Amino acid sequence: MSTLIYIIAGEPSGDILASRLMQAIWRQKPDIRFVGVGGETMQAAGFKSLFPIKEISVMGFWEVAPRLPIILKRMKQVVADLSAQQPDVLVTVDSWGFVSAVLKRIRRRKMQIPTVHYVAPQVWAWKKSRAPKAAKLMGRLMTLLPYEPPCFEKYGLRCDFVGHPVIENTNCFTDDALAQFKERYHIPERSTLLCVLPGSRHSEIKRLIPTFREVVTRLHAHFPNLFVVIPSVDAIAGEVEDAFADMPIPHCLVRGQRERYLAFHACCFAVAASGTVTLELAACGAPHLIAYRFSRLTNFVVKRLIITKYANLINILANRCVIPEFVLDNCRADLIFPIALHHICHPEVAQEEIAQAKTYFDQLKPFDMMPSEKAAAVVLDELYRPNMEAYR
Repeated sequence: MSTLIYIIAGEPSGDILASRLMQAIWRQKPDIRFVGVGGETMQAAGFKSLFPIKEISVMGFWEVAPRLPIILKRMKQVVADLSAQQPDVLVTVDSWGFVSAVLKRIRRRKMQIPTVHYVAPQVWAWKKSRAPKAAKLMGRLMTLLPYEPPCFEKYGLRCDFVGHPVIENTNCFTDDALAQFKERYHIPERSTLLCVLPGSRHSEIKRLIPTFREVVTRLHAHFPNLFVVIPSVDAIAGEVEDAFADMPIPHCLVRGQRERYLAFHACCFAVAASGTVTLELAACGAPHLIAYRFSRLTNFVVKRLIITKYANLINILANRCVIPEFVLDNCRADLIFPIALHHICHPEVAQEEIAQAKTYFDQLKPFDMMPSEKAAAVVLDELYRPNMEAYR
């Protein structure tokens, strides 16, 4: 029987990371099999998910409550599947709320499965108390940021800084590919192309689309040739399409990673929900700003817990506002619109911000190899380590 790796990637950003990890492992060990939970990018590589990740992709205190029954059901299903599959190693990717609950259950059952978690819980941003708790649950941790390992190593957890694989491939497309992209979606050649990314979770699009639509409407008054491209993921594409269906401004929805990156390369500016997408946009050279808010109750709680000054990863690395961000109470169309307008009218300003953002990419790479290769090496090391330490 071939080696089996179980992956749990419970949200679209984790799906992208996990798919790159799978490809990097296959380049070294093509006979390894993958099972578990994943999204459309992993499935495009032949992965079969136990259930759709949209069922567990929720963020925020209040937002989780109505979904709790289905989330608990899926936790039990994953634990039962792990028991049946008996994988050689379990790789959990981000989604710390869901993943930590699964890890607690397999520890209680004393399942002898090596575990590697990919993407550290953001204890440097909020909830420092999670670090020792996380260290007790994980067997090993792969971090995206170089300053994260010490937060967990002091509690005895083995950590590896592997970097962020999203920056590996900017998919630089030819002029012909970009022209074909515009032709495919009937985008006029002389249009002002705006990319709008309202998030990848149900709760995000419900909160952010009204604000983003208002920004688009205000921009259209200044740019009559405005055309809006809305990249989305399969799990929520129908909802996003419906939410923009009655917008009188020319627009289209695109799916798939290649179309997404083509949209990033083609646009003159992007308005995006905060998350991994900011690295993708910067890597593709797309000027942008980010915006984000939770429900009113969650906003209230988060403002009192968060200890970092910025939400955008580039801004966190720079310790200054390189990419404009509008989060929590500042996620308002009247604040976002003038900044978007200024950047579209002054492309030199926007491009300078992207140039500055890219200077911080080196901090997201390990010294010895590319991020996905480094992550693959860590998982394979855990997989074939001869004298496995006693499980926690």
